[in-house]
Amino acid sequence: MTAKLTSVVLDSPDPHALARFYSELLDLPITRVDGDWVDIGDGTTKLSFQHAPEFRPPLWPDPNFPQQIHLDIQVDDIDAAESKALRMGATLLSTKEAGFRVYSDPSGHPFCLCYD
Repeated sequence: MTAKLTSVVLDSPDPHALARFYSELLDLPITRVDGDWVDIGDGTTKLSFQHAPEFRPPLWPDPNFPQQIHLDIQVDDIDAAESKALRMGATLLSTKEAGFRVYSDPSGHPFCLCYD
């Protein structure tokens, strides 16, 4: 049996807005819109976003609202990437760890900008 991961899907109360956020952050085009489902990608990398009206965002690091999943995004210039992410609506959550900074996207999903 061969298995292939085709997409990572994030729930959101506003999948179109969240897709635009990650499309700009990752410089990936929106490739498909089907009602309340949106894909972004480049043929190799694909993220999908689906409508979840009862979505409860994680409150990292609160264990009562666990993150369940997060994205690690490697960047060349952490300060420029952080400025862009914050300008687009991300929220800085932590700078305590060496090599990465933790943020939440506009829907509340944690993600990390990783740097050397």
